[in-house]
Amino acid sequence: MKVRPAQPAQGRSSMVAMAPFVLFFCAAVLSAGEYPRALEAFRGATPTLDGVLSPGEYDDATSFTGVRDWVAQFSPTTDPADLSLKGWVKHDGRRLYFAFDITDDVLYGIDTERWLPDENPKAHELTPEGFPWFGDGMELLVNATNRWTGNEGAAGDGTSWQMVCNLTKSRLGGIGMGGLMEGEPRRKSEAWATYQKWILERAQECVARPKPAGKGYVIEWAINFAPCLEVKPGVFYSPVMGDWAMGLNIALADIDQKERGRGNFGHFHHEDWFAGARNTRTNLRQWGTLWIRTSPKPAPPSPRTSNSRR
Repeated sequence: MKVRPAQPAQGRSSMVAMAPFVLFFCAAVLSAGEYPRALEAFRGATPTLDGVLSPGEYDDATSFTGVRDWVAQFSPTTDPADLSLKGWVKHDGRRLYFAFDITDDVLYGIDTERWLPDENPKAHELTPEGFPWFGDGMELLVNATNRWTGNEGAAGDGTSWQMVCNLTKSRLGGIGMGGLMEGEPRRKSEAWATYQKWILERAQECVARPKPAGKGYVIEWAINFAPCLEVKPGVFYSPVMGDWAMGLNIALADIDQKERGRGNFGHFHHEDWFAGARNTRTNLRQWGTLWIRTSPKPAPPSPRTSNSRR
């Protein structure tokens, strides 16, 4: 079993005394998964989940971009006007927040018909037989425990999960309204029931809204620490535990006209992943890292004062 140790004790004297251990520790916790990509969620103000990125709303969050340097499951993305994103992550001491400003040249079910993939004529059924991730949208995958035993995927509970925010369908709004869907493993009855309970009880919330001018959409996503971030059996993350590393993956899906995805499963045009490798990116071991920090986002360094003479 792969287990990441807790952070070492702070203080100059303890660090000197434990120097050999600290060297080992630093090498061991560079990532929660094995993929060398990480994000930091600092403590900030609570945003409004309305699908609108208001000025200053995420200034206290860590920003990141994609997806040209992400992992392509299908056709590689080469043009940012075709598909790209700017994202943000932070927490408020009770909930974890992600926001995404997504550029997408064609919105499935809005700019196109709601065509169905050959692989599943029931793709839009809101049942375990459907494909929750079929359409434009995001997947978030979190491994709160930092543990894995082999090549397994998400357990489908608070220890590790994979949820979907689809632009044009949702558990709460049905077909035509974006929002959260039960993710994988959707055919595991316990996981399906857990995910649905989280959605209905608002333990996770997600708003997906097309941009008024078109060519993209905005997603805002909130995740309760309890019951969604279970770091040990029956124990959920709290800031009193200090900084904490969790496994993380993110996927951005892009469905366009059916012919643009010819040769790909489901005629997907793109599906780009924050971490992992093609075909195995849902394995816990291949995820990147999300560091939940107890402190606010550090202020940017002051401009260096010039000492040059006139």
